[in-house]
Amino acid sequence: MAESNQTGGDPVAGLPEPEVVQRARFSPSLIWLVPLVAAISGMVMLAKAYRSAGPTITVSFQTAEGIEADKTEVRYKEVVIGKVRGVELSEDHSRVLVHVNLDKRSADFASEDARFWVVRPRVSVGGVSGLSTLFSGTYLGADLGTSNKEKTEFVGLETPPGVLRGSKGRSFTIRTDDLGSLDISSPVYFRRLQVGRVTGYRLDPDGNHVTLQLFVDSPYDRFVTASTRFWNASGIDVQLNASGLKVNTQSLATVVAGGVAFQSVDNASTAEAPEGALFDLHADVADAMKPPDGPQVDIRMRFDETLRGLSIGSPIDFRGVVIGTIKSMELEYEPKTQTFPANVTATVYPQRLGGIYEHIMLRDGTEADVGAVFQSLIDHGFRAQLRVGNLLTQQLYVAIAIVPRAKPAKFDPNSRPLEIPTAPGSLEEVQHQVADILAKLDKVPFDEIGTSLRDTLHNTNALMRRLDSELAPQAKQMLAAAQQALDSANRNLLAEDSPVQHGMAGTLEELRRASQSLRGLAEYLQRHPEALLRGKSADPPPAPAKQGDH
Repeated sequence: MAESNQTGGDPVAGLPEPEVVQRARFSPSLIWLVPLVAAISGMVMLAKAYRSAGPTITVSFQTAEGIEADKTEVRYKEVVIGKVRGVELSEDHSRVLVHVNLDKRSADFASEDARFWVVRPRVSVGGVSGLSTLFSGTYLGADLGTSNKEKTEFVGLETPPGVLRGSKGRSFTIRTDDLGSLDISSPVYFRRLQVGRVTGYRLDPDGNHVTLQLFVDSPYDRFVTASTRFWNASGIDVQLNASGLKVNTQSLATVVAGGVAFQSVDNASTAEAPEGALFDLHADVADAMKPPDGPQVDIRMRFDETLRGLSIGSPIDFRGVVIGTIKSMELEYEPKTQTFPANVTATVYPQRLGGIYEHIMLRDGTEADVGAVFQSLIDHGFRAQLRVGNLLTQQLYVAIAIVPRAKPAKFDPNSRPLEIPTAPGSLEEVQHQVADILAKLDKVPFDEIGTSLRDTLHNTNALMRRLDSELAPQAKQMLAAAQQALDSANRNLLAEDSPVQHGMAGTLEELRRASQSLRGLAEYLQRHPEALLRGKSADPPPAPAKQGDH
């Protein structure tokens, strides 16, 4: 006890005194390597992602159908070039904003003229597209632009473009009066081989025409020349003429989806048409390949007949050749005669008149005015007539004919449109003939004829009753007497024991004997013809009998 107090140790008896060890403030441990490595890896991946990340763009669409954030890809020629990172509505809620992160190697897709659209299954007149998305899901299609100016906000296409940039071939512009059955992706044919497609269309600002954009693939685009004619190959072309029934169509697809065909005129220019060249779209191949019509001239005709059966587009015919079509029709009022004549305006092509046009135009070696051409024709009886083109439908057309002994008509070769005199047509002549026939029928006394016919029938009935009551009994008695006479004749002539039969048998026997005598006389005269002069010689005496003959 005394020792413990002196050393100043632990007051607890028998326990050792603790040893105090001084340690460092921080001691590294292996457990800290795991988060350190993870942090370093994350920084490396972040740096790599930053270095490989491309621009972020925004594409707006009408709807986000099939688009999902962090799932929908952006592809170019089926190669992934980016991914959708977010989808939201615009501030006015009219469109959908799709935010896309492009790969760094695809940064050139953020150019001013780049195009983006949604690829999903589509069924159109041109066929079925986007079937692969049934398995891979909807994705955004992209088309690389050619501009060097950067852009990050785009308006997406609602339908895929017909041609991607860089496709080999050329685009051409076609002008037509109406679109018809044509649509985007409608095929383009050359000699029944599909060589392109319709890529777009728009209505002209003036509303008079529709402009189509066609793309013809290489190497077929070299067949589009300055003399190429395009025509609408949609539907089925049915022709019934003297050669029979003809049915023509480019393919079964054109019947449903429509189509455009082209061909160059034979012996024409072979220079290739430039990119974007403008062509007209004809109604059919016959209209496209016909010879040039030359300058057109507007004419006006005044008819006093009804125009029922005549329509806009009806032909102007000269001896079976269509030289123009009807443009418009309108009625006028003539106060003096209180009638309603009709003015018909048409477009004609004088060059279709052929030789007569060339003869008059080049008379005396100088080219005459078109008015002088019509002046010469009208002086020779050139008149316009309304004629019936179809008896079933009563369809009318205007025929230009040379009317013999036509009355002189006034004509101003300098007026525009040219006033062509008219003459009564076949329809009016038929109406006059029908009117004459009806007038003659009105003069027939049908009442008197009916009365006389009734009296005649009455008298005939009376006569028949008299014959039946008076003559029929006498006729029956006469027939009975005639029957008795025939029976008596049969008994006298045909019965076996009748005197006539016995008399006829004796007569036949005498005739037989007479014929035998005549035969004997003929044989004697043949042996002794001198008997006709000398008579019959005496019979020789009988020869004496020989001894022994008894």
